[in-house]
Amino acid sequence: MYWNWKIGGIALGLIFFAAVALVKPIGVSTQFVILDGIIAKALNPGVVTQDKTNKSGYRSLNPYLNKSGGKYARSVANPWNYSFIFVLSMIVGGLLGRFFTCPEDDKPSGSIPEHHRRRFGDTAALRYLMAFIGGVLVLWGSRMAGGCTSGHMMSGMMQTALSGYLFAFAVFVVAVPVAIILYKKQGE
Repeated sequence: MYWNWKIGGIALGLIFFAAVALVKPIGVSTQFVILDGIIAKALNPGVVTQDKTNKSGYRSLNPYLNKSGGKYARSVANPWNYSFIFVLSMIVGGLLGRFFTCPEDDKPSGSIPEHHRRRFGDTAALRYLMAFIGGVLVLWGSRMAGGCTSGHMMSGMMQTALSGYLFAFAVFVVAVPVAIILYKKQGE
């Protein structure tokens, strides 16, 4: 059973509304920076230290983690916060959704959409590599822009931020032509 896109869109909108109203706007790309910081701290415990003179109570040798008064350094030192758990929950929720809502005949991990198969062949490894590279590019762009699609576009538009609308416009101006180029039929 697949969800109707309208039901999924309404559910997503309600989740974003509840998050903004009850906790804070949703944004997830920063949590990958926090994960990098957690790994760096495991390798070098001195990367983040407690510092009562800093606004957050923490300081980092890494200038990025130290910005905003050490806000990210504090999150590295104490990662079990709302945002980090939200990102982990997204991963678990996606896996559970895939497991419980997909028909048995659609569950093989090697299943490749027809439009991808038609353009690039039947190689699952290529599909995964392209998805990975696309994810890395989106995450890199997100950090360059100071936030991700969920923070800029979805939460931003919900709060009627001009930057959210500009970001959404830019995403579609780039994404639609790229998709057309990548997935056009041979001979067109």
